[in-house]
Amino acid sequence: MAEISLKEVALIVGVVAACYWNSLFCGFVFDDVSAILDNKDLHPSTPLKNLFQNDFWGTPMSEERSHKSYRPLTVLTFRLNYLFSELNAVSYHFLNIIFHGVVCVVFLKVCKLFLDNQSSIVASLLFAVHPIHTEAVTGVVGRAELLSSIFFLAAFLSYTKSKGPDNTIVWTPIALTVFLVAVATLCKEQGITVVGICCVYEVFIAQGYTLPVLWDTAVQILRGKGSIPFSMLQTLLKLIVLMFSTLLLVVVRVQVIQSQLPVFTRFDNPAAVSPSPARQLTFNYLLPVNAWLLLNPSELCCDWTMGTIPLVESLLDVRNVATLTFFCFLGSLIVFSLRYPGDSSKTVLMALCLIVLPFIPASNLFFPVGFVVAERVLYVPSMGFCILVAHGWKKLSNKSMLRKISWVCLAVVLFTHALKTLHRNWDWESEYTLFMSALKVNKNNAKLWNNVGHALENEKNFERALQFFIQATQVQPDDIGAHMNVGRTYKNLNKTKEAEKSYMIAKSLMPQIIPGKKYAARVAPNHLNVYINLANLIRANESRLEEADQLYRQAISMRPDFKQAYISRGELLLKMNKPLKAKEAYLRALELDSTNADLWYNLAIVYIELKDPTEALKNFNQALELNPMHKLALFNSALLMQESGNAQLRPEAKQRLLNYVKEEPQDANGYFNLGMLAMDDKKDTEAEAWMKKAIKLQPNFRSALFNLALLYSQTAKELMALPILEDLLKYYPDHTKGLILKGDILMNQKKDIVGAKKCFEKILELDPNNVQGKHNLCVVYFEERDLIKAEKCLVETLALAPHEEYIQRHLNIVRSKIASLSAPEQSSVPAGDTAVATAEEKKKSFQNSKEVKNEQKPSQTTAGNNKGRSKNKKQAEKNSMERKETPKKSTKEIKDIEKKRVAALKRLEEIERILNGE
Repeated sequence: MAEISLKEVALIVGVVAACYWNSLFCGFVFDDVSAILDNKDLHPSTPLKNLFQNDFWGTPMSEERSHKSYRPLTVLTFRLNYLFSELNAVSYHFLNIIFHGVVCVVFLKVCKLFLDNQSSIVASLLFAVHPIHTEAVTGVVGRAELLSSIFFLAAFLSYTKSKGPDNTIVWTPIALTVFLVAVATLCKEQGITVVGICCVYEVFIAQGYTLPVLWDTAVQILRGKGSIPFSMLQTLLKLIVLMFSTLLLVVVRVQVIQSQLPVFTRFDNPAAVSPSPARQLTFNYLLPVNAWLLLNPSELCCDWTMGTIPLVESLLDVRNVATLTFFCFLGSLIVFSLRYPGDSSKTVLMALCLIVLPFIPASNLFFPVGFVVAERVLYVPSMGFCILVAHGWKKLSNKSMLRKISWVCLAVVLFTHALKTLHRNWDWESEYTLFMSALKVNKNNAKLWNNVGHALENEKNFERALQFFIQATQVQPDDIGAHMNVGRTYKNLNKTKEAEKSYMIAKSLMPQIIPGKKYAARVAPNHLNVYINLANLIRANESRLEEADQLYRQAISMRPDFKQAYISRGELLLKMNKPLKAKEAYLRALELDSTNADLWYNLAIVYIELKDPTEALKNFNQALELNPMHKLALFNSALLMQESGNAQLRPEAKQRLLNYVKEEPQDANGYFNLGMLAMDDKKDTEAEAWMKKAIKLQPNFRSALFNLALLYSQTAKELMALPILEDLLKYYPDHTKGLILKGDILMNQKKDIVGAKKCFEKILELDPNNVQGKHNLCVVYFEERDLIKAEKCLVETLALAPHEEYIQRHLNIVRSKIASLSAPEQSSVPAGDTAVATAEEKKKSFQNSKEVKNEQKPSQTTAGNNKGRSKNKKQAEKNSMERKETPKKSTKEIKDIEKKRVAALKRLEEIERILNGE
């Protein structure tokens, strides 16, 4: 076996780097989104065993919606990328370039088995620069092809060493081959086809047989005129071992997919569901189409599904000429390689094996696949193509008349292919650039129009997105997904009538239920979302909630394991004030997916509605056990702990809020609630710091502003509270408690009776029946020595709150002062005494006036629905801005308040004695 030099390696690696350096600037596009961004198997928190239980996209193999693509070792490399750089696309693309370089170097070593040194380098260079590989190299999900190819070629190289001296069998390379085949198959399914290549190599290359020799030997044996040669017996033994190991791998693979083929729709592969002869004619025509892409990769497209290639429905279709020509050419090569001995025929034979055998899984011959043409599946077949081209080039260059022109043509091909590859890489920069480049090649694929619309939709350019979605419905009028996209975009544009009309069209295109036939096998699972989307749209109308519920139930009846339908229905039932039924819906969803943290979170919300905080906290904890950084579970479970009044839970509540602000550092709610916890623990300095942090992030944070001012007033820093209250009242001029607190500080600390009077008068403008504001205004009249007005004011206040004893006592005091005014020896009441009374009343008034504490209510999210999460987050913020006037207190807090009340009443008695001159 010829060795490769460092210069050759440097040349190959340099060419690869020159062709693919710009792929480092590309992001995650197309299938990368599902395989990388949305795949939880990449996260360190996901157990490693899940990689061997789920498909390539992170869906459990047991689920019907699974693609059944079992590639755990490829996903493991994605996980390693995530471990080092999380979702930084550069590292993923860089590793792909490295893997492609490795494949090219190993391919060079394989080429040297059948070609001379010069031709081997030509084949390897052509493989390195071929534009058809951009999907496999620049597209991150193409790593499955790259990894599988490395072990594919390594397995073949290992097998070539299984022939010992005197045609003996060396078992170690065979054992290593079987192992490498298994590894290649765990990277991508086509890895198993290397066994077929090893078998062909053993018979026609290692043993040197030709088809006529094998035929003559078989005839002689059948006629009883000879026995099987020993060398042939050894060959049969090796082939039996290879085939048995292959059969074992196939059995394991079938067990992994639980004997189920993936579910595809007619949009994915129209020919697969077409009647004869259209199905056979189209599948055969696809072979020359793939060959043409290898020969002339000028027009490349990322998606060849749907209407890209019209069906060949008649024998009179002119495209059948291309099919016939292809099979004639392929047949002549097969005959040449199998019939005639010599190095040239062996080279052609191995090239054909590399082209044909790895392509069989994608050929629709044995089972349907989910695409019409896919450029990345040509990665390994292109190796055989490159060997054929290099071999043909060598034949031409050996002729003196064609030597120069053959070198010129080779240079032109390599240069133009390298430029095309470099240019093609830029198409993969973003989803918009990728799908727009595809539309230049093919305008008959509705999926491409839809995907451009999705790219624009992600940029919030809904008007342009709508144009592409509508075009998709015109290209493929029966495309359910396209009509759903139109409906969703109309909804984003607040055109609900148009949205509902589009959803209804999509719903009408759903296939009808056939009794006794499984529904899911005839429709893409995501198409059932039309019922969810339509129900979500109409349930905004309170009068149509029952209609929305009917749609959810219809989706569930069609697919009892439709998890999202249970989730959405549970949310609706809560809105309809049916928490028990909502609980049933979420429990059913949990039966289908008990590892979904969002579901446990939603169930916790239901228990809060059922007034069962203990069970709610248990479910929050279950959600956090599955996802320790579940943001909404961290936030709302911490609030639940805080509201419980259990001081022992406060440290854990604080830790969860700290984790929350670590995940959401720009959310002021987290810092505010940390401040409230600190206030509960009497940690005033810490509380002040958290409140300031919340206000810095959200200057108009109502509750944070008020509670910080309240904190200052309770810690003898009343003057520091004034600028905070000024900010609060600037944003919220009608904040009653803020006005009361400001008025008290102005009257008692600043001695600004005029300013205090304005505050209390403002309160009464907003709420004429506010007892506290009116009583404080009465005190202001008393301070102004206007006893008649003070008496009238207190009478009105007493009418509002006839059971408040302190108002009656103060009225008696004022009346006694009025009666004593006729006595010349009585002096005026010192202002300080009234100020003290006001201060004591302030203590009484504000001992329960913290805002938001114990009131913030956990809000609901929908599992797997980012829009729902955003909505619920807004609701959580809204809840944070409101406060019940009479929050529920624990027994201990009530006792503390009562003690303060008693102390305040005693102090009031002392004030009254002073006012009475006792």
